[in-house]
Amino acid sequence: MADNARAKRLADLIREVVAQKLQRGIKDPRLGSHVTITDTRVTGDLREATVFYTVYGGDEERAAAAAGLESAKGILRSEVGKAAGVKFTPTLAFVMDALPDTARNIEDLLDKARQSDAKVREASAGAAYAGEADPYRKPEEDEAAEAAEGDETDDTAK
Repeated sequence: MADNARAKRLADLIREVVAQKLQRGIKDPRLGSHVTITDTRVTGDLREATVFYTVYGGDEERAAAAAGLESAKGILRSEVGKAAGVKFTPTLAFVMDALPDTARNIEDLLDKARQSDAKVREASAGAAYAGEADPYRKPEEDEAAEAAEGDETDDTAK
């Protein structure tokens, strides 16, 4: 087993090599400038690497980029092998990064929550308390009430 630091260094190297090769070395029009490498993870035995990417555009561009990356996998792996100088070059697996979609979904949910909060704020603007402004009992008031009750019972006993 390789240590985590070595796997991290190899993952960083793979990310850089793949990004540079996609930008300069591969002439596939499906990849172009639409693909961005976001992260790379390598297994502990340094045999498999997962490369996460995002694609600027719609579903057609995403499908085209996935096909382009799959067809360029061999070239990219050989470039990683040249740059890494390890005994066994890790196999590359390309996975669409869900981070942008998740971030967009969270932003939508936060917008809905802000709108809901604004509606509640508007509805409560002219509202008044159902009972007293401060519904909690205070010890001083309880003692005063008990003292007043004690005076009343003394008067009735006479």
